[in-house]
Amino acid sequence: MARLARYYREYGIRIVKGSMQYLWDDQGRQYIDCNTNHGVAFLGHTNPYIVEAVRRQLEEVWAVPLNFATPARERFVEAFSKLLPAKFGVIFLQNTGTEAVETAIKIAKKITRRPTIVAFTNSFHGRTMGSLSVTWNEAYRKAFEPLYPHARFGKFNVASEVEKVIGEDTCCAIVEPIQGEGGVNPATPEFLKALREETTRKGALLIFDEVQTGFGRTGAIWAFQKYGVEPDLFTAGKALGGGLPIGVVVAKEEYGDVFEPGEHGSTFAGNAVVMAAAAAASELLLKDDVPARAESMGKELAKALSEHGSRIGLRVKGMGLMQGLELRVKADQFIQPLASMGVLALTAGMNVLRFLPPYMITREDVERIGRAVSAVLRSADIGRGA
Repeated sequence: MARLARYYREYGIRIVKGSMQYLWDDQGRQYIDCNTNHGVAFLGHTNPYIVEAVRRQLEEVWAVPLNFATPARERFVEAFSKLLPAKFGVIFLQNTGTEAVETAIKIAKKITRRPTIVAFTNSFHGRTMGSLSVTWNEAYRKAFEPLYPHARFGKFNVASEVEKVIGEDTCCAIVEPIQGEGGVNPATPEFLKALREETTRKGALLIFDEVQTGFGRTGAIWAFQKYGVEPDLFTAGKALGGGLPIGVVVAKEEYGDVFEPGEHGSTFAGNAVVMAAAAAASELLLKDDVPARAESMGKELAKALSEHGSRIGLRVKGMGLMQGLELRVKADQFIQPLASMGVLALTAGMNVLRFLPPYMITREDVERIGRAVSAVLRSADIGRGA
């Protein structure tokens, strides 16, 4: 019998069922899911509103290429358009976040005809070769070098150096409003404003990577709306598909006709079943006022995480329901102890525990997360003789 290639750490848990903010393993144990498949299940597991939309679509048609129109795609565009700021009127459909980043870069290169992509320290933009070229962490990059040769990194959140890193050769600068994989690091308003001013001055495009931050998680539909800074393009994915694979680039109208037929494509992009799920997810975002709930519960989660009572913990950082607890030690050692207490979490960078729960998380869930975090950190205190 064949086996799956192993390139992810395995935690010895076999998940068999999910409902909203909870998962169950094959032993019947319940978990609060703050991993959510790296943020994908922000609208919950098997959310009935999305399940019903997918069920209806499965009975109609599944696979329709972008050469043909289909009602599922039209419903998605109608629903998703209500979530977009006024100047953003063009949607490029893809399947994943990394594909969306690749597409955004291609748009910038085609428009400007310049070679250099500017990214920033601690960035994470994906694992395909182009997006990997603008991902900072050497552990992700080293085995595959040489990568795209015209990538340049500036210092994240150092507004005074933006002018130096954005040059006349720059086609685009790409940045996460809150770095996810790199450590749950929010950008400063001064930094993003400096990026906007300098890219405009140099004729380069500004791309915000909202694959993890976007779609309500930070307390706004798009994280950049909290900063009052607009990009030329932004990417989205993860939560947008309601649990199914999707990635999109959203562009201002003037960039909508950049590709000639044949210059860009994707076999599965705009799949009818995914479109039905994403349309339902977009409707649900407004129907349940998801950003407001994320803002409110995010404050409670941040408070609970800050009350760990351990010398190992340093600070809580993030926005909405994208929270990180920075530690004095490596974070990965706490993932399995937390799971043993019924909380699934992630790491971010070397020393940050990351929590990305679904929007319907309750106060009781937050209290349970706080108790689990406190218990595992205090246990480590004892082990260290603290």
